[in-house]
Amino acid sequence: MAAEPVVPAGPGPRRSVCRGPRDGTMAAMPRHTAPGRVRRSTRRAPVLLTAALTAAAVATAGCAGPGRSSTSTPVVERGTVRIVASTETPSFHPYSAFGAGPARYAYDSLVNVDADGTLVTGLASAWQATTTSAVFTLRPGVTCSDGTVLTATAVARALRYAADPANQLAGAQAVLPGVPFTVAADDAAGTVSVATAAPHPFLTRTLGLLPIVCPAGLDRPQSLDRATAGTGPYVLTGYTVGGPYEFTVREGYTWGPAGATTAAPGLPARIVISVVPQESTAANLLLTGDVNIATVRGPDRARLTGRGLATADVATVVGLTFFNQRPGRPLADPAVRRALVAALDRQGLANVAVGGTGRPAGDFGAVGAVCHADLAPANLPAQDAAEALRAAGWTRTAAGRLAKNGRPLRLRLITSPDLGPTLPSVAELMARTWTELGADVRLVSESLPALVNAMYQEGDFDAVVGSTPGFPLPVGFVPFFSGPPPAQGLNFAGVTDPEYDALVAQALQEPDTAGCGTWNRASAALFRSADALPVADGRSTVYGYRTTFATTFGGEIVPTSIRLHR
Repeated sequence: MAAEPVVPAGPGPRRSVCRGPRDGTMAAMPRHTAPGRVRRSTRRAPVLLTAALTAAAVATAGCAGPGRSSTSTPVVERGTVRIVASTETPSFHPYSAFGAGPARYAYDSLVNVDADGTLVTGLASAWQATTTSAVFTLRPGVTCSDGTVLTATAVARALRYAADPANQLAGAQAVLPGVPFTVAADDAAGTVSVATAAPHPFLTRTLGLLPIVCPAGLDRPQSLDRATAGTGPYVLTGYTVGGPYEFTVREGYTWGPAGATTAAPGLPARIVISVVPQESTAANLLLTGDVNIATVRGPDRARLTGRGLATADVATVVGLTFFNQRPGRPLADPAVRRALVAALDRQGLANVAVGGTGRPAGDFGAVGAVCHADLAPANLPAQDAAEALRAAGWTRTAAGRLAKNGRPLRLRLITSPDLGPTLPSVAELMARTWTELGADVRLVSESLPALVNAMYQEGDFDAVVGSTPGFPLPVGFVPFFSGPPPAQGLNFAGVTDPEYDALVAQALQEPDTAGCGTWNRASAALFRSADALPVADGRSTVYGYRTTFATTFGGEIVPTSIRLHR
């Protein structure tokens, strides 16, 4: 079959793993675009960011370490496992902004990632890739939930559909590579081949991790909001607006991660997902046994300790802060940005961010992320902030405020408690520090929609705390630190850093983890320019009541790993 051109557009954060695997390929990445490339979509950025920020791991913005819970009691055959979600799912379309997370129950990808970061089989039994091509050989005998056999042509069709910018599928664009590609299928050989128009070092872990929608779903894509059409271990059989959502197991499923099957003892016959926004309520439900699995990030973790619950920890980055560099804003001046960052008590901020003795974040991604390094201490501005501002022409007025050429240093600092309970306190400490320095700081706590609007529509902010999830790969940050501003791109802070752009261009040519040195130099350039500031390394925990499970590096539960215990 002839290859058809696909031009994906619209980056975003989601679905990935953190560590480099043993096979030498990189972990899965959020989609990126090379510096300077203009995107075609004009509406996707706010929607995609909102979806990412309201996803399960968003409150502390980061990347998970692998986890496997444990218990010694016997398993329950064909029981029901009840799981808590912090936000509702308005659409179960796996390529939509909100459906990408729960897609793992009903859809499979070509490859899977094991807890240690290695690639294992999925719909594909074999694969190979370079920086410009990838070939996946399908496992025979895979069927869709309607009983039809999955073919290479069907997989290729799903890839093309997901990547077509006309479809505006934000969830898919969060997974797919950020370069144009073509897809070809050979049903006789059972192979799907992809060729890219430009080098991309992570093809297996982008294309390979996209949920594959079966032909019945692609024939009626509007049906995917409330029904599933995949090859996965479960089928969506119950949907209520605002939850709960019910999945029922598929019999005869044998092609899960590394050959996992639904015949395994203790695998639940039903999974019921309920929406519980308050962590304290979720913790109470865990303690009473009214739910089996829930993620807790805040202080309620303390009262869950030692209560016999299975646990899987998730490493995170808390309070990633961006500085608005758009023309006319005071932080467009790098001297001001560097002075404000130098004035901050990073240890104090970290303590506030994690509620105790915190560790200042050393990198933009969480501990365990690919290419992670302790870059901040050696590269963040270290200077006398007041003297640096004087040298840049800022002087104190009679009222004690800083001004330059008659213009006061006014800063609008915004955040949202929807992104984490400690972030308003982090922003308050920043505001107090900068006020003492002489800035006129207006601290604003917004709802999540208002925050997104300020960032992507109005551009009315100078610093924003907790504005975007952390990424497991450094490439995930590229569209936020380079390229066009909204609505053509995600560079909402208007960052222009030629050194970063040049190093990114070089890193994209280097295969796999061989480029880590270059990626780290690029991140170091961001620190030196005070383009952004990650506040603290944090941790959240997935808890299980009489339930065991494995999680990915993103903290997502692997459906075929769930076991219900007595």
